[in-house]
Amino acid sequence: MMKKQIAILGSTGSIGTQALEVIAENPDLFEAYALTANRNADLLIKQARAFQPEFAVIADETQYNNVKEALADLPIKVCAGASAIADVAEMQTPDIILTAMVGYAGLLPTIRAVRAGKTIALANKETLVVAGEWIQKLAIEHRAPILPVDSEHSAVFQCLAGEKDNEIEKIILTASGGPFRSKTLNELKTVTRREALQHPNWAMGAKITIDSATMMNKGFEVIEAKWLFGLSAEQIDVVIHPQSIIHSMVQFIDGSVKAQMGLPDMKLPIQYAFGYPTRLKNSYPRLDFTQSLTFEQPDTQKFRNLAFAFEAMRKGGNMPCILNAANEVVVEAFLKEKIGFLQMSDIIERAMHSLPFIQNPTYEDYVETDRETREFIINS
Repeated sequence: MMKKQIAILGSTGSIGTQALEVIAENPDLFEAYALTANRNADLLIKQARAFQPEFAVIADETQYNNVKEALADLPIKVCAGASAIADVAEMQTPDIILTAMVGYAGLLPTIRAVRAGKTIALANKETLVVAGEWIQKLAIEHRAPILPVDSEHSAVFQCLAGEKDNEIEKIILTASGGPFRSKTLNELKTVTRREALQHPNWAMGAKITIDSATMMNKGFEVIEAKWLFGLSAEQIDVVIHPQSIIHSMVQFIDGSVKAQMGLPDMKLPIQYAFGYPTRLKNSYPRLDFTQSLTFEQPDTQKFRNLAFAFEAMRKGGNMPCILNAANEVVVEAFLKEKIGFLQMSDIIERAMHSLPFIQNPTYEDYVETDRETREFIINS
């Protein structure tokens, strides 16, 4: 396999740092062409000095001089601003654009990369949540392959290998249930920020960890799966699997089920996307098949965000965009301890039922919906 140039959008986050570990473990196969960060200048500088990419980009323009001066002795082009990150996404050299930015901020760079016909390793699920139908049309038009990096979607993608002409009956996305799976609704009223950030299986950033605790993350994955695999809402199920060993399953029309299994380590789906279609040897820990695997149904009365996601997916239009924007605002408020755990769902529901619905949104409509939703919550 020829060496691939990788641009990592969001290199200082959980996915980005693990992607760099994959590159470091396979220096003959992968090279970091560009690294971008939101505001973590110190880590971006450290990464740039270690991997010496062509470009290092910091979204926070106030940090530009710090990054520029720290890398002045190296032949690295330093840029700043959100527009510079979008520019990186459509550069000619990178073979793969890993979109590992958090939230709505990943939408524009992904659009630019798709329009440039780049291979997208998609870890920013919000892109397809907000504008999935539009993004998929663009990807077809510009022949831009989208390779899923989320462990659940990577699992489905792997299960579908060699099954091109076989009809899917449904897919089953697995969820750990997060840290509050066994808590009662009454107990959830008093959970703290610290408790919500203690995920039992995965090491992730703060935002996605809270999304996992509320099961909004799984809801987003349901919407993302609809667009990645061309499914209806009725073809997507969610099952709680606390051990996080089976990452997802595909059930075919003959009743057969294929499951993809592995230890809960995000480097596995990252490596699979970077090396696709080749599976690369590694020295990661292997499964112990003596442990028990258990499954249960999700409680959407307790974790209402999962039900909201199915509702938004069925309604379509700009409703998933409203859902995403509302969630980003309330998660930030919860992390700042301004609202309680259950209040997040209350506010999201109010936004979904209050803001204008657009059946066939344009890109400009998505931008305006995102702005209006954030404004609505902040001012209400």
